[in-house]
Amino acid sequence: MEWTFARVAGPFSLTEGPVWDGTGLLFSDIYNNRILRYDPATGECRVVKTDTRETNGLFLDRNGYLYACEGGGRRVTRYSPDGALAVLADRFEGKRLNSPNDICVDSRGRVWFSDPRYGDKTDDLELDHESVFRLDPTPENGWTIRRMTFDTTKPNGLILSPDEKTLYVAQSHYGEGNKRELRAYPIRDDDTLGPYEVLHNFYPHRGIDGMTLDAEGNIVATAGWRQSGPGPMIYVFAPNGRVLETHPVPEDRPTNCTFGDPDLQTLYVTTIGGWLLRGRTHRRGWGGR
Repeated sequence: MEWTFARVAGPFSLTEGPVWDGTGLLFSDIYNNRILRYDPATGECRVVKTDTRETNGLFLDRNGYLYACEGGGRRVTRYSPDGALAVLADRFEGKRLNSPNDICVDSRGRVWFSDPRYGDKTDDLELDHESVFRLDPTPENGWTIRRMTFDTTKPNGLILSPDEKTLYVAQSHYGEGNKRELRAYPIRDDDTLGPYEVLHNFYPHRGIDGMTLDAEGNIVATAGWRQSGPGPMIYVFAPNGRVLETHPVPEDRPTNCTFGDPDLQTLYVTTIGGWLLRGRTHRRGWGGR
């Protein structure tokens, strides 16, 4: 079954971080410093958060807390259901984070996020690495920060397997000779990450930006561009990396995706050009977190 995507909102600035809230879709309008909400019942978009410091990745937990990666603010934040904003982390070992990018929260309330720096501005970097971190809640309602990867250079999208025994990471470092891979890191019993397995190598083309899971635990990812390779599309990978399906999208450089609508069978896709795309699928999103 071919998935056909339509433009349902935009163009805005670069759009990212789509999350389904039960009846509508939240997503980041990065350079306009706001979070928008698309209502599929009316087709309207409205602003729900402003002054978001170039927020990129979003994650909404079952208790209504909205976690955000502020790329411009260089911090990870959380909005409570009443709208109050809390800063969860902005430094590691006393040094400012690079530009938090994508985020997910596990069943124990631990926050995983990627911290690359894209673009040419690097003179303000304080860390000498671009890593995946994890924030662990403390009994005192604080957070500890822990570096989880030591072999990433541009970690982008990330997501946990349904059993939370594997961390999938998009290593998306552009430029000649740099790696563009879908990686699977085993989460060891001692709470460290084991050596990764490359599930898919996209080099020399554009790799994965963002990803989600379907109900069977397959990885549904945005990748590709018009300038080389097979073009912008949605990939569906089995957990072992086998490519199950590919579905072209009508806008260049899709950035992220998530399932939505009451049956979780519609895929919403954001793009570099600021669009929100929507397409019906034969797959169902995984609703485990």
